[in-house]
Amino acid sequence: MGLRDAPYHPRHMSTVLIVGGSGLLGRELVRQALDARHDTTATYHRRAAPVPGAVWHTLDIRDRAAVAALVADVRPDVVVNAAYRQADWATTADGGMHVAAAAAAIGARLVHVSSDAVFSGTAERYDETCPPDPVTPYGAAKAAAETAVAGLDPAAVIARTSLIVGHGESLHETFVHALAAGTATGALFTDDVRCPVHVTDLAAALLELAASGHRGVHHVAGADAVSRHELGTLIARRDGLDPLRLPSARRAGTGIPGPLAVRLDCAATQARLTTRLRGAREFLAA
Repeated sequence: MGLRDAPYHPRHMSTVLIVGGSGLLGRELVRQALDARHDTTATYHRRAAPVPGAVWHTLDIRDRAAVAALVADVRPDVVVNAAYRQADWATTADGGMHVAAAAAAIGARLVHVSSDAVFSGTAERYDETCPPDPVTPYGAAKAAAETAVAGLDPAAVIARTSLIVGHGESLHETFVHALAAGTATGALFTDDVRCPVHVTDLAAALLELAASGHRGVHHVAGADAVSRHELGTLIARRDGLDPLRLPSARRAGTGIPGPLAVRLDCAATQARLTTRLRGAREFLAA
């Protein structure tokens, strides 16, 4: 499932539904959709995000009937599914299928957010033509959701991304601050490599893909492949913290499951976008 050629046809996007709107990415999608003057509906599982202007609904995407009922009631032009829960197959895999089925039932444009966790890390780089080979339950759930989405809606966009960094709001930034303050234990690995993306770039790219005629798998991550330790150092320098207070270690040999290095090759997707996917060394410049 790689990039598929399709003529550019701007999509009607007067009504947008953001599934998982209370998360870091979901909140940014809601903000940008509202800024673009779209009628924006968003869902949350536990609490609505403090983003005024959107219509909020509680939704458990594990409940197929509830997902179908909400989508049928809202009748959005576009659905972006940014919901996930790493330790829950039913949310990540089954929930992704439920959202895809509901969107297909009303003919809505679907953008499904996936992850670099679908890869094992054994290859040097992964472009959109590389088949998933997950080595963790979360990666397997994400890969299963991709298969369901492609089967239910061949016109959907499946957007794989990497570590998401925000304006101090992401888990990675919070952990760096806690390590620097001495309120958390642990270390940042020097051999665990990803392609971090800024949440504003990611949200803009997803909404741009939603408005396009493109379909299939797209890689939407940052331009730089960096280790978690380098990422932490960049965050610390941006925020005026002492990088020397960040413990470092190697993950190899620790027994922690999951791939070590996953480098998403986003060149083909970037060529289709006007949104520029900056690298961490740029968007975290002090």
